[in-house]
Amino acid sequence: MTETGITPRGETFFLNLRFLLIVCVFVGNAIEPLMGRIGGMTWLYTWIFTFHMPLFVFVTGYFAKANLLGEAGRKALFQIGLQYVIFQSLYSLLDVTVFHVDGIHRSFFAPYLLLWFLASHLGWRLMQLMLRKWSALYQLAFSIALAVLAGYLPVDGSWLSLSRTFVYLPFFIAGYHFSFERIERLLTLKIRLAAIALSLAWFGAIALGGADIAPGWLYGSMTYGQLGHPEWYAGVFRLLLYPLQLFAGIAFLGFVPAKKSKVTEMGRHTLYVFLLHGFIVRLAAVSPLYAGVRSLPAALGVVAGAVALTWLLTRRWVRICSSPLIEPPVSWLLKLERGASRQIGATGKHL
Repeated sequence: MTETGITPRGETFFLNLRFLLIVCVFVGNAIEPLMGRIGGMTWLYTWIFTFHMPLFVFVTGYFAKANLLGEAGRKALFQIGLQYVIFQSLYSLLDVTVFHVDGIHRSFFAPYLLLWFLASHLGWRLMQLMLRKWSALYQLAFSIALAVLAGYLPVDGSWLSLSRTFVYLPFFIAGYHFSFERIERLLTLKIRLAAIALSLAWFGAIALGGADIAPGWLYGSMTYGQLGHPEWYAGVFRLLLYPLQLFAGIAFLGFVPAKKSKVTEMGRHTLYVFLLHGFIVRLAAVSPLYAGVRSLPAALGVVAGAVALTWLLTRRWVRICSSPLIEPPVSWLLKLERGASRQIGATGKHL
């Protein structure tokens, strides 16, 4: 057991999970334009969205325990902030010149599509820092209350990614306090097969029309008013969605291998896939590609392409070429911070 509570076996399992989830992210975004046109893609999209972001945030919280506090924590905050500035600028520039996506707010206060995750990641870390003296149970209860109340905010939920920050905060906190040893003994073949069966059964229920969930509820980015439910009791819907997401997430864990492999190594580099795949999806959207996808086999080709490109974006040459953008150096920001702290301290002594 390390000081952070992340064991080698736990790290392996969650890195494997992280890679499978980034595959789901890419596939989900790639097939979104096919929803409503090809039934099977609508089912797959809904199935993915019931678990992939809750689990992704859970994994993010799990790994955050390694670098939440001290200089490592400040470095992480600076790097996430710098990543946001860089990619918000790049995506906005390409949107004006190439993508021409309608309905996009071009502002640093409105994260561009997938960049909400960076803005919310900053929020989750800051909230965890503020709540760290509370017990894990109190933190979780408080975060769920905030998530339900956030839907009543009289603002656009996308601004500063406020809605998603609060909606997914319980998963981040749960991941931060999670101990892999609690489930390791349950990862038997029988339980894995049962979990896989439940996950496939959930997909079947969606396909048979037994889970008609408006996508807006799964995105977490909209207030109740924006979802068309301004009623005072709308928060109950969000509260009831959490058990469903918990069930779908736990069932998906049956697919996750526990042993170290090439998947584990690729799981270390999912940030590259996350930040770069948006360019590919947007370029595909403005190309004639989707116009030619008119059948289920063609749609499955899109799925296969998304999986292959996920693998490609984890390659070493991609990381070498894009690392200055994906993992920008922040030592200069830490030096500025230390200099400012010393100056403030000196001023305080003189006062």
